Amino acid sequence: MRWLILVALIVSTIVCASQIEIIFWTHEDPNRTPLEERYIQEFQKMYPNVKITRVTYPSAKIREVVLTAFAARKGPDIFNMEIQDAYPYIVNERVAPVSLSALGLKSYDELKQMYVEGTLDAVTYKGKIYGLPLELTNWCVFINKKYFREVGLDPEKDYPKTWEDMVRVSEKLVIREGQILKRRGFDFRYPYYLTFMLPMVEQLGGALLSEDGKTAIINDEAWLKVLRFFKEWGPNGKNLGSPTYTAARKDFNKDNNTVTMCLSGLYQILRIKAENPQFYESKEWMVVPFPVFENAVKDVRCNYYGHYYMVNAESSKEKQEWAWKFIAYMLSHPEEYLIEVGLIQPKKDFVESDTFKNYPYSKVFLEDMAKSHIVPLHPKGPQLEQLIKEAVESVMLTNTTVEDALKTLKKKANDLLKEE
Repeated sequence: MRWLILVALIVSTIVCASQIEIIFWTHEDPNRTPLEERYIQEFQKMYPNVKITRVTYPSAKIREVVLTAFAARKGPDIFNMEIQDAYPYIVNERVAPVSLSALGLKSYDELKQMYVEGTLDAVTYKGKIYGLPLELTNWCVFINKKYFREVGLDPEKDYPKTWEDMVRVSEKLVIREGQILKRRGFDFRYPYYLTFMLPMVEQLGGALLSEDGKTAIINDEAWLKVLRFFKEWGPNGKNLGSPTYTAARKDFNKDNNTVTMCLSGLYQILRIKAENPQFYESKEWMVVPFPVFENAVKDVRCNYYGHYYMVNAESSKEKQEWAWKFIAYMLSHPEEYLIEVGLIQPKKDFVESDTFKNYPYSKVFLEDMAKSHIVPLHPKGPQLEQLIKEAVESVMLTNTTVEDALKTLKKKANDLLKEE
């Protein structure tokens, strides 16, 4: 009897010792959580020796948490962030290349053939691929139609097609008590300036970087006009919106007379459905394209970005293999990610499917995406965005002139590029 107990203990010890735990960090998404938790359960059932521990963080917070963890060499096995924040991890070789064996593939070319052309360029470095896309996302304008009608506007005809329109329409829609905004017509997705503000600059012929990448903040007049636009938009100008308010996309779903329009991705539709079924069913909302300045020299729409699942290069080879195997399993369900979360996985066969083509407003997002490009990818990208944030908020929230804000931005951005 004692012998049997001893054997049982030895077997138990061997099983426990062979179990692999994969730590998985990702950004919060209430619609995605139940889906991925189910995938974890299914994967663990297929592979009892693997345990997946999924941890979520707010979208803005995960950048800091991942940065701190990697600096302490205690990063998770799997993580995902917006590609502009994750890109430095690729060029600094902190993440592992995709394991072809885990995916059952023979070459990176075979992997590229599975995705829409260019989709994997953002995570390709020195001939290897370092991430697989959970989603590609661009933003369009969501509109609450009944607030348009309330002020005598027809949402189908009078929606803002230019940024000048956006100001005029917003001035009709706002409700104020003194200087306090009770209802915004529209507001921006602060602080994601490389995503939504940079296209506005590009519409006017400006750019973040020169073609050789050695000079920052190109075409002063374009930057000055956009900074002036935000100064006039803010509380010290026409008082139409501010970085200090609750995110417009969050208030939009509540349908509580606090905001009429917001910028968001296709995923917003299912968030409306989850958070406010009555508003969702009412059909009192619609989606329209990203506006363009009246005198634009380029028809550029909101930049798109990607969330790519990546694997820590410091994880053991065994963990890396299981991590990629699990990622591949999650991403083998593109229809569920669309129908249940509203995320677009850029797999060729999926975007050509009837499921995708028949999804509400998918055409609006796709047509805008065709006129846009991916958010700039640069090792100093996060720092450059922070400098733009400082410039915009200085003109919106203080008495800083647009000329001084641009001068400071230009100097700091170019000094940053000179740093090794």
